[in-house]
Amino acid sequence: AEINAIEVDLEVARFDRAFANASPESLGELKVAYPYLFPQQYPDSIWTLKLQDTLQQALLEEIDLAFGDFEEQKAGLDLLFKHILYYFSNQPLPKVVTVSSDVDYNNRVILADTLLLLGLDNYLGQDHRFYSGIDRYIAEGFDKKYLESDVAAAFAKKVIPPPSDRTFLAQMIYYGKELYLKDQLLPLVPDEDLIGYSPLHFEWAQANEEQIWRYFVEEELLYSTDRKLGPRFLDPAPFSKFRLMLDNESPGRIGRYMGWQIVNAFARNNNVPLQELLKTPAKTIFEQANYKPKK
Repeated sequence: AEINAIEVDLEVARFDRAFANASPESLGELKVAYPYLFPQQYPDSIWTLKLQDTLQQALLEEIDLAFGDFEEQKAGLDLLFKHILYYFSNQPLPKVVTVSSDVDYNNRVILADTLLLLGLDNYLGQDHRFYSGIDRYIAEGFDKKYLESDVAAAFAKKVIPPPSDRTFLAQMIYYGKELYLKDQLLPLVPDEDLIGYSPLHFEWAQANEEQIWRYFVEEELLYSTDRKLGPRFLDPAPFSKFRLMLDNESPGRIGRYMGWQIVNAFARNNNVPLQELLKTPAKTIFEQANYKPKK
């Protein structure tokens, strides 16, 4: 109730729609309204070509079909920012600007202090024809149900200090903090959507938690600084690489899931405010989590 009482009304500017309806004659008005989207090194002729580009027009039409007036997403983002302001009262509210990004999925969400840019063409549904050339495990994240979760992740990067050392454990706990924070900011979003797993993959992670943990401990991975552990267990990938039969069914980024479970255990066993938890060193979190994998 306390969170709901916080006043939030994000301003949403639909640059994607404005651009779709623009003409070479009205380009000047757009440049005045959205100067940050028109880098000075590009001459007007580039924008005029883009206005007439059939792929651009198709992208903008598909965004319209998928999102309509954006009201549902705006309500979700309002609620997310209520939670952000509840825990981080000094955060400025950004202006939300929706754009088409030519499916630049590595920059689908950009959060600066006063601006939140959302590349809506990265959320048209994993089977959309625009994504046919993109690896399946990446395209699985191109769904509008992940939009708020991606914004929360962009915010997390601003408030969680980077790992204090290069150990696998410190990196796991860094991602664990991110997922824990997302869970606090988006309590209504299912856990599997926070980490971007299918329900089946999430069930697999829960069912195999003890086995995964035993593997990490027995292979002495926790304090290892081997750089190959990131691609094997932390980075987006079609599956995690235990080099065992497990691999075929496992989701990628399983190390993030395990870090999340350790941070959850720490939060259950220690009454620490959220901002303090995010700053707590990985070693302390691990030692005081008393983490036991689910059997």
